[in-house]
Amino acid sequence: MKRWILWIGLAISIILVFVSVRALKLDEVMRGLQTANLWWLIPGMIAYFVSVGLRSWRWSALLNPYKRISFSRLYPIVVIGYMGNNIYPARIGELVRAYVLRQKEGVPIAYSISTVFLERIVDGLVVAAFVLIGLPKVPNLPENMHSFVLIASGLFLVAIVVFVTLALAPKLADQLAYSVLSRILPAKLQPPILHFVQKFVEGAQCLRSPRDLIFIFLTSVIAWGFETLKYWFVMQAFSLNLSFVALMLLNGASNLATIIPSGPGFVGTYDAASIGVLTALGVDRDLAAAYTIVLHAALWLPVTLLGFYFMLREGLHWSDFKQAEKIS
Repeated sequence: MKRWILWIGLAISIILVFVSVRALKLDEVMRGLQTANLWWLIPGMIAYFVSVGLRSWRWSALLNPYKRISFSRLYPIVVIGYMGNNIYPARIGELVRAYVLRQKEGVPIAYSISTVFLERIVDGLVVAAFVLIGLPKVPNLPENMHSFVLIASGLFLVAIVVFVTLALAPKLADQLAYSVLSRILPAKLQPPILHFVQKFVEGAQCLRSPRDLIFIFLTSVIAWGFETLKYWFVMQAFSLNLSFVALMLLNGASNLATIIPSGPGFVGTYDAASIGVLTALGVDRDLAAAYTIVLHAALWLPVTLLGFYFMLREGLHWSDFKQAEKIS
């Protein structure tokens, strides 16, 4: 990974954490943490792992044109990828997924990256839709957030159109790639790069089936619904009273904010967005901070520990993560 990407992400995280913390009354935040009924985290974690399972099922559909891989084989790899995102910056976990899948199932990295990239695009559309549905709940939300959501939605939609085009016209995509890359790359680099592009284009082939396309979008919506259900369970721990639609807005806005470069685990970007949205929804800022701390920890810790367990069970080592990192 380029060092400057790491330092930019860390700098943004530090700045956003500072901005989020400076206006807080830390004694009130601690009081909110101490009075929370943390038993509600148990059903919340169950809901979250169901959402991870649905995403694993979705990935199997994306990989089917190349190779049918069972859910039981993909679920540990997806969880390992989540762990990678939580302990490495710049979403290295997505590359870890592709690397482990090649090691375990022989799927080319370029093909896996294409399917993972498609997942992120679909997820982006879903969370943007969650935000747009929830925006009427907060008429006083800052205008820049409205603009950010609209711009992000447009970019994700354009990306989907590009992927569908690649799926419907792979030969045209190959020809365009060859005509462009053959002019800008040295001759010795053209074969491996063109092979990578070809496998990347092949990863979009699942979009040629309307049934698979509907399945991918449907599982994405349900998965994000279960993740929002975790927000609802954590809300019960703090005796807050927000509607499920408001929590959809919170979930969508917090996750859209993670597009911004940050340190490992999306520290700062996720938290600043969550506290900001909760405050706009009328929640006391100190209580919003306490809720966000518990929610972020509940999203981070269980899946990271499970990912570490799966990493050991699959016989992987930290050196494998370093190898995956070199892909970037």
